[in-house]
Amino acid sequence: MQGQQLSLRSRVYAELEPAIRGKDGLSTTNKWLIIAILASTAIAILATEPVLQTDFHAVFYGCEHFFGVIFMAEYGARLWSVAEVTGPDPAWKRRLRFVFSFSAMIDLIVVVATLIPFFTTNVAILRFVRLLRIARLAKLGRFSAAMRKLDEAIYSRRFELGLTICFALGLLVAGATALYWIEGDLQPDKFGSVPRAMWWAVITMTTIGYGDVYPVTVGGKIIASFVAIAGIGLIAMPTGILAAAFSDAMQNKDD
Repeated sequence: MQGQQLSLRSRVYAELEPAIRGKDGLSTTNKWLIIAILASTAIAILATEPVLQTDFHAVFYGCEHFFGVIFMAEYGARLWSVAEVTGPDPAWKRRLRFVFSFSAMIDLIVVVATLIPFFTTNVAILRFVRLLRIARLAKLGRFSAAMRKLDEAIYSRRFELGLTICFALGLLVAGATALYWIEGDLQPDKFGSVPRAMWWAVITMTTIGYGDVYPVTVGGKIIASFVAIAGIGLIAMPTGILAAAFSDAMQNKDD
């Protein structure tokens, strides 16, 4: 009996996890799950339109519960079968590691978003739940080999990316502080504090430049020029890091 149970669990895990199938393409189960994800996301988007929500409330309600049951069953099957992951850890540790993984958290958010309407009638919360249901699109990442390679690339360059983020935060604080010191008295509504000046620093670093906040003094413009130029370089750094890491990951796959 135990052998049969393990054999069934192995088959379920291989059916749900593309990385261990040993065959090109997705399993039939995963293909249907992709269709369910796309269909349920489309319904969640359409349900935000008040006119459609009024006319097709029963249809949306039924579809959400139908897809909710599917995704709850998927989550349970993944949680049960993930014990098949090779390694010295006991089954409960493998399941715990799965629960706290990014993809499993997305799955759990989808399940919770399906269950919440049973426990509350708060309009604001239900509106937020509809938006959470759109997070189902993130579930598609587990079916893409490219997404898995991107995840590996980000993880392999986590220290370099972390250092870049630290540089960006340092430039953000330094630029906002400089503009607060130079133009805080001249434009108190825009640069009257460091937090207020941070909005300017963000849109300047990202080169968006909405034009709603800008320096008027010579010193402020000099600082703004420096922040804008440095921001371009800081934005380019993680792009180059990720591009190199992704290229290495794909080459390793080919090898």
